[in-house]
Amino acid sequence: MTSQPFSRRQFLAATALAAVACVDRSKGDTKALVADADADWPLFVGTYTKSGTSKGIYRTTVNARTLAFGPFTVAAETAEPSYLAFAPDGRTLIAVNELLAFEGAASGAVSAFRHDRATGALTAVPPMRSSRGGAPCYVHIDRRGRYALVASYVGGSIAVLPIAADGSLGNPMSRFAFEGHGPSAARQKSPHAHCIVLDANNRFAYVSDLGTDRIYIFAFDTDTGKITPASAPFTTMAPGAGPRHLAFSNDGRTLYCVNELNSTLSVYARDAQSGALRETHVVSTRPSNAIGENAPADLHVHPTRGTVYLTNRGDNTLAVFDISASDGRPTLVQTMASGGNWPRNFTLTPDGNGLLVAHQRSDSIVAFRIDGATGRVSGPVHTVNTPVPVCLLFA
Repeated sequence: MTSQPFSRRQFLAATALAAVACVDRSKGDTKALVADADADWPLFVGTYTKSGTSKGIYRTTVNARTLAFGPFTVAAETAEPSYLAFAPDGRTLIAVNELLAFEGAASGAVSAFRHDRATGALTAVPPMRSSRGGAPCYVHIDRRGRYALVASYVGGSIAVLPIAADGSLGNPMSRFAFEGHGPSAARQKSPHAHCIVLDANNRFAYVSDLGTDRIYIFAFDTDTGKITPASAPFTTMAPGAGPRHLAFSNDGRTLYCVNELNSTLSVYARDAQSGALRETHVVSTRPSNAIGENAPADLHVHPTRGTVYLTNRGDNTLAVFDISASDGRPTLVQTMASGGNWPRNFTLTPDGNGLLVAHQRSDSIVAFRIDGATGRVSGPVHTVNTPVPVCLLFA
């Protein structure tokens, strides 16, 4: 991997693009954007550092026309930054530090960084804060940029941390820990909160808990950051499903959930007033002839077509689903090799014409094209090596 600063041309292009383009990490409600066809989009990469090969958060660029990667450099040295999120104004980046111990307690941490959009630099904004849960693995920022919502895998808990005007984090002001277990002795002995997302109106927070086979629903107070169980506080999935990541449809009426333990995609109709979920479809993430162990990881919804994409670890594939206009049923229309080993997080490019996949075990990021007419994926067109990538985030 090359480690060197970006060229002046790359950052001038990135700065110009920032005025017209951004990716909303709330998943599923991004808008396709028109930008300079030869712009270089800034990309940040979250990693695992415990192997000693990675130093923290990396940055690079992706060319809008070719999907070629620019030079990689260390944006911030920090431990185990496994998931990243930008505040709506693009000036603050929040990272979870997926640790089991922090400041003498059984907890992970959350870090804040100021993002210089002219240079791409990240500057730490101390102090790091406790996530009040072990191995925090997901962070979501509310649409006003005032709160960071964090899901912690070990122990199964969520917490809300305030974000100050200077980007600094306060201590968790609202927390909820789950209880229970699922049928898998290996993976479901206790709760494992894996993802937390807010709806488009900042009213309800949805939490997938892999350990209890539930999606929990909370009312969210945008003024205080307080979370309280909704009137319908959860929905229960098939035993052993292992819900992992969540994504909204573009109109917000549907919630998708990819299930890690039984390789399925669940579809829920969402009541906008109560936040309640009603399961409508469950389909496999794999072709009917697939064999061997598999563990789906991430999913995203195309910003204009509504096509659903997800990654299968084990099969090491990308799966593409068309969504029925009549009843919302997903149909698996394409499965293709992801181009590396253990495809974890992935992201769509700001214009919706490309897809990048982070491969945790092959230390690689692979770029694919998306056909604007069909939503199908082709490639790979570019592959780059970088240590233990597990999260991809456009600025």
